[in-house]
Amino acid sequence: MGKLQIAQDPAADELLSTDAFALTAGMLLDQQFPMERAFAGPAKILERFGTLDPVAIADADPEAFADLCATPPAVHRYGRSMAGRIQELARVVVDEYDGRTDAIWSTAKTGEELFARVRALPGFGEQKAKIFVALLAKQLDVKPRGWTKVTGDYGRKGFRSVADVTGPESLQRVRDFKKAAKAAAKK
Repeated sequence: MGKLQIAQDPAADELLSTDAFALTAGMLLDQQFPMERAFAGPAKILERFGTLDPVAIADADPEAFADLCATPPAVHRYGRSMAGRIQELARVVVDEYDGRTDAIWSTAKTGEELFARVRALPGFGEQKAKIFVALLAKQLDVKPRGWTKVTGDYGRKGFRSVADVTGPESLQRVRDFKKAAKAAAKK
């Protein structure tokens, strides 16, 4: 995997860069919460739980795992409900990909297949799936045939989403783009 700089924290970014489940869980957490804090969530889970192994997470006691995720500083503003989603994600990785998160993308033959796989993950709506496929392509060079078609504008050059965050400056540019898009939508 490439060197990511989404969380803006060296240890969290190293984890995102080396652990496919961490990256996927970070994307799951990226909603209604500052982007860099969402992507730092997996590092908090690793620190508190001791592993990001999907089998261990899927099999963890739901109450204990929810407590772990909700303990301040929580992994998300909705730590308890996101804990459940993370466990659901882990269960899908275990049941459908033999515990190998990277198999979601490493075995996809086309952009459409990759998009469908990501879209089927718990907590991944259409827009989040497009963004995650764009992130995989732009930052990890995962580019199955047709990936640009399924990602729409997120696959284009620019600063539209987390797929375009490569450091503090690009993070700010993505924030500025989102702010402008929200303002334009209100008009």
